[in-house]
Amino acid sequence: MAAGFLAFVAALFLLWAPHTVSAETGVPNAVPPEETFAGADVPQPIEFPHDIHAKINGINCMYCHTYARRSKVAGIPPTSKCMGCHSVIATDKPRIQQLTEYWEKREPPRWLKVHDVPDYVHFTHEKHLKRFVFDNPDLPVEQVSEVCAFCHGDVKNMTVAKKERPLTMGFCRRCHEDNDGPFDCWKCHK
Repeated sequence: MAAGFLAFVAALFLLWAPHTVSAETGVPNAVPPEETFAGADVPQPIEFPHDIHAKINGINCMYCHTYARRSKVAGIPPTSKCMGCHSVIATDKPRIQQLTEYWEKREPPRWLKVHDVPDYVHFTHEKHLKRFVFDNPDLPVEQVSEVCAFCHGDVKNMTVAKKERPLTMGFCRRCHEDNDGPFDCWKCHK
């Protein structure tokens, strides 16, 4: 049973891991926004190392944020998804032991939102991924993190996610201008 599970985990890593891409590669057919924002650290219940998952192990952002490709929100993975790997991987690490405690108590960690827009803004991850990834024949889906970085900053080099882009109307508007996005007010405002 354990050997079968380890083979399953290894297959997952083989599926997602071999696609390490330099941040300098860029996104073909797109102009990434250049503005930055010096956001404060957002303390999380567990220090989640995005760098280990996304950069070192090459796990695609959409593997954990599974709703991004098909809905407005990217979603936070359920603890069961984390435990799919971490019931056998790095179990001696304090943060994994902390995660396991949540899992055993049947209580999800109370993650705090880092990136948010006002309620009157209609933003969909699905449409942005369609434009920059799925309808972009020159961008392998394995490089999606470079598209995610447009709004979320260089998350694959972060431990705990931190807001690095202003996500203001001006920021969004300039990105739409540079990338031939729509300008109908109702595309972004409810």
